[in-house]
Amino acid sequence: MQQSSLFLNRNEFGDATNVGNLLSPAEAKAILDEWVKNDRLKIHMKQVAHLMKNYALDQGLNDLEVQKWYLAGLLHDADWDQWPEQHCRKIIEELENRAIDPEVIRAIASHGPRYFGVKPVSLMDKMLYAFDELSGFVHAYSLMRPEGYSGMEVKGVKKRLKDKTFAAQVSREDIQDASERAGIPVDELIFFVITHQAGADLS
Repeated sequence: MQQSSLFLNRNEFGDATNVGNLLSPAEAKAILDEWVKNDRLKIHMKQVAHLMKNYALDQGLNDLEVQKWYLAGLLHDADWDQWPEQHCRKIIEELENRAIDPEVIRAIASHGPRYFGVKPVSLMDKMLYAFDELSGFVHAYSLMRPEGYSGMEVKGVKKRLKDKTFAAQVSREDIQDASERAGIPVDELIFFVITHQAGADLS
């Protein structure tokens, strides 16, 4: 599949009058359960949501903003399992039909700029892009370690990043690009993932 086949060909998402409108936890879970049958993908989405929530909390954002960040992380890959050829068009249309806050929708639209053609602009956009690939990579590394996340160090993750055969599907190019767009060194992003991801609620 060519990258351009997923291009959204627009930069405006949602309606400004819907600012503050979010799915309830039950509504978000219903989409997750109905749309995502792959348990590994569900874990990834919940881990990214956890990272987004914790980063927003670290930034001192209010409860509504924290919920926005969490929701963007939770649903960013919602359509990948059953409709990969419509990723992330289908989830965007679903959220627009439900009159969800445009900032959430735009963050999802920009979580893979070279795939969807949407540039990450806000901090939420940039951090979703930054956490997406890195979260999956660190989780893959944890699965090969007898002690999992316990005692994991940044240098260990970086060593695996240099090994192109390990978790080969993870784009090192995207990790570096996301780091530069966010203005946060890769080491710092890795450390944040290591220190927070193990605490994600995967139920």
